[in-house]
This record gives sequence, C-alpha cells and structure tokens, in this order.
Amino acid sequence: MEQRQVGGSGLWVSRIALGTMAWGKDTAEEEAAEQLTTFVDAGGTLLDTADVYTGGNSERITGRLLNSTVRRDDVILATKAGHTPDGHRPGDTSRRHMLASLEASLRRLQTDHIDLWQLHVHDPATPVEETLAAMDAAVTSGKVRYIGVGDLAAWQFSVYATWQQAAPGWERAPVVSTGNEYSLLNRRAERDVLPAAMARGASLIAWAPLGRGVLSAKYRNGLPQSSRAALPHMAAYIEPYFDERSRRIVESVCTAAEGLGVSPLSVALSWARDQRGVAAATVGPRTNAQLVDILSQESTELPAEIRHALDDASAVPQP
Repeated sequence: MEQRQVGGSGLWVSRIALGTMAWGKDTAEEEAAEQLTTFVDAGGTLLDTADVYTGGNSERITGRLLNSTVRRDDVILATKAGHTPDGHRPGDTSRRHMLASLEASLRRLQTDHIDLWQLHVHDPATPVEETLAAMDAAVTSGKVRYIGVGDLAAWQFSVYATWQQAAPGWERAPVVSTGNEYSLLNRRAERDVLPAAMARGASLIAWAPLGRGVLSAKYRNGLPQSSRAALPHMAAYIEPYFDERSRRIVESVCTAAEGLGVSPLSVALSWARDQRGVAAATVGPRTNAQLVDILSQESTELPAEIRHALDDASAVPQP
C-alpha cells in the first residue's frame, strides 16, 4: 500500500487508515484481531482510535492486539483526547486533563508512546496556549511523536497551527494533521479546513470517505437488516445521507463504477483518498470480510474525466 507524508513532517502513513470506533461494541475482539492482521499484511500502517471510543474499550483491545497479533512497530498508532462525556462539560483540554488522558491511553494501549496524538475537540474554556503547551510537554517527554487535531472548525485549526509555528525553530511541535469528515456526500472540508491545512503545511486525514457506508450503494434499494443503519444506535448517524441529494450522488457513483468495471465503494474511496491535501482515508469496517473487500479494491485510480464528473455531480451550491 502506498505510504504518504503527513504534512511537511517526517511522518509517513498508509493512504488507507484502519478506524477502530466499533471495536468493543459492534466488532468483537476476535474480529478486530483478524482485521488488524489483514490490514498490516496488506501494507496498512495507520491505526486510528480515541480515548472515548466504546468507553475506552477500543484502546484496550488495540493494546492487547499490539502485544499479541502484530508488532507495535508495524503500525503508526494514532489516538485522540479532549472529549469528556462523563465530565461536567463536554470537552476539557486543560493541561490537567490532557496529560492525565495521555497516561490513561498509554496504559490502555500498553505502549510507551503514541505516534500521532490528536486534539479531539476545541474547549473554549481553556486557553489555546495551555492546551498546546501540554501537547508540547508530551512530545518533549517522548510519550508522543507528532500532534494533530480533529473535527475542529477551520478558524480553530488555524489558531492552533499558527500558534505552534510562531516560535522559532522546533521549540513547539507543529500540528501535522487535521481529521475531518470528507466524502462525495460531505465536501464541507473543501470550503475552509482543507485550504487552511494546506496553507499551514498540514494534511487532512479523511474519515467516513464512504459517506458513512451510503456511497457503497448498499442502501440503494432499501435497508439491509445486516447493515449498520439497521442498528438502533447507528441509525441516526447514517440517516442524514438518505436524502434526495445523496441519492443522486450515489447514482452518479454507480454510473462511474459501471463504466470502469469496479464497485461503487472503490470509486467513492478513490475519490476521497486521492484529493489534494489528503494523507489518508480512514475506513471503519465492522467485519474482516468488509475490510478484505475494501482492501481488494484499494488500488483503483480514477481517470481525470471521471473525477471531474463526480466533482460536478456532488458540488454543493454556493451560498
């Protein structure tokens, strides 16, 4: 699998990342082990988790698998911090919470360092400089190699990234990545986050590149009972992409797929993965069979004319 540079840093990752948000809930540990083995065997390196995924179980499973299924050095381990679902406010990026979260993640992951530590949320109650000083301290200690952010607005990303670049030399760790939803069904990142990231020398790590599964065309003719949208706790996550605009885009993807002799999944994944400024596209299959299917189509490269046609079909009207 192709490896790509993250921003202007020395970090390189596979252009497909394996997301673990379902590990410990919809994906059992045995299935997760199969996924991780399949992913690494295919040349995948970027493994993405977060301290809040399945109440910490995603990190716990990841830690056990990195000590039993694959070698720790085989993966670029990425996790996130900042959300506090059980706290007195939804997010806390104070020095106290961030460094405590890092120590807890290291214990769950059974490792002495995180390759990419990402700020998961913007906390308006904490000064930016305090949050970033904590992240710098984590890098200086050797417990973190690189820092990034995720799911922030463009202006928030710009504040964090610019602050880190304001100091001379390497006194502060640069923000090398931003993780945002990006697909043919959701191109909002193109308006501001993606240009902001490129201007500051960072890369986008695109999550939900398959439009939360809708772009695979699995919902084209109804709701399969085995699908994620049929799960009570996931339905609200996917239903926003059951509108008329999404239906038209899915039909365009299917038309392109038929013309190229590949699957709709392959077309949608290739479109997002190969956009300028994207370092990796994160997939989150529930089963190993789904991951095998994704990786078997990972080599698809869209011709320029198909890419332009999909751009037109999914264009968002300007306000």
